[in-house]
Formats: sequence, structure tokens, C-alpha cells
Amino acid sequence: MANRSRTRSRRFLKLAGKILLYFILFSVLWVLLYRIVPPPVTATMILDGNGITKDWTPLSKIDPDMARAAIAAEDSKFCSHHGFDAEAIEHAMLRNLRGGKIRGGSTISQQTAKNAFLWQGGGFFRKGLEAWFTVLIETLWPKYRIMEVYLNIAETGIGTYGVQAGAMRYFHHGASQLSPNEAARIAAVLPLPKKRAAIAPSGFTRRYGNSIARRIGVVRRQGLDACLK
Repeated sequence: MANRSRTRSRRFLKLAGKILLYFILFSVLWVLLYRIVPPPVTATMILDGNGITKDWTPLSKIDPDMARAAIAAEDSKFCSHHGFDAEAIEHAMLRNLRGGKIRGGSTISQQTAKNAFLWQGGGFFRKGLEAWFTVLIETLWPKYRIMEVYLNIAETGIGTYGVQAGAMRYFHHGASQLSPNEAARIAAVLPLPKKRAAIAPSGFTRRYGNSIARRIGVVRRQGLDACLK
């Protein structure tokens, strides 16, 4: 009986090792592919019952203030961290312990990893995969590519993905023509795209957008977007 048990254990460990190895190889190849090829579709898009409106646009064709607005709103340390913001994670954990609403724990890199390769929602398993894919894109992609993918697959409205589609939806012109205020409004929508609108915003969305617009200048002056140049 003991020998059978050891044999089963060895077989299980061997099988688990193969599965892990295949997953690592597959995920690395997947990330390398998306370094060159625009993600054709994501799990979030597939599961969206409102249809999909998107238009991939190179970062060079997106007004620089859009990336600055994303950095100002989502991740001021984007150019200096390696995928994770320890301080933001610590603050999020403290807020969670106090029963407060967690904000600002995820970096742009983490959000890109989640949006491109995974699905929405929480859970330790999905968070673990998110951390793995974050490490991969930070290792295998330049920061420029991370921002490019983020701005093209992030949900910017109901059934709307990417800042090009968002700009056309809200302002009737392309992302290359975004003003600082328009870029800030789109950035203000990103956390809750199904509940906020960038056009004629009111209440918190308007105040938040105005705050982001002011911080765009800070990002520019302090070179917080230097890794994108």
C-alpha cells in the first residue's frame, strides 16, 4: 500500500510539473506575441453583452496628454516601478483592514495584465495569475508597449474599448486630437466605465476629471512620463 501511495504521489507530482511547465511556456509565448501583435479580443470584451467597439491606435497616434492623464489618475510611479507599487498596495491593505473601499492598489501594468490576459473579478487565483502576467510584461515588454496596450483595451464606456473609440464616442474626433481636459475626462471614466460618462460629466466624475487635468501638467513637468519618450 505504501509503495502504491508513493507511486501515485510521484505520478501526480510529475503531471503537476508538466502542467506547470506547459503553462509557463504558453504564457511566455502569449506575452511575446502581444509584444508585436495587438490583442485581437479580451475576455472582458467577449463577456460584454453590449457589443464591442474598438479601434487599435498606436501610442504615437494618441495625444501624449492621454498617457499623462492615465499616469496622473492611475499610477504616478508607472515609469519607476517594476509592475507593483508597494506603497499603494500597503495603503490598500490598510484600508481593507479598516473596512474602507480599496482604491489605487493596482498599477497600470497590473491592469494591463488583467485586461489583456485574464478576466474581471477578484479571488486569490486570479490575483496570482495577474501578478505572474504583470512580471512577464514588465520583463518582456518596454513601458511604451504596456501603455500602448493599456490605452487600447481598457474599457472607456459601455461596449467601448480603447481611447480611440472613447474619443470618437464622447468627442467625435480621434485620440490624436484630445485636449488635456478631454484626456482627463476619459481617464476619470476608466475605473467605472459603465457608470460614468466623459461627456457632460457631473458630480464626482466632473471633480475627478478636473483634478486629473490639473495633474497632467505635473506629470509633464516632473517627467513622470519619461519612459514613454
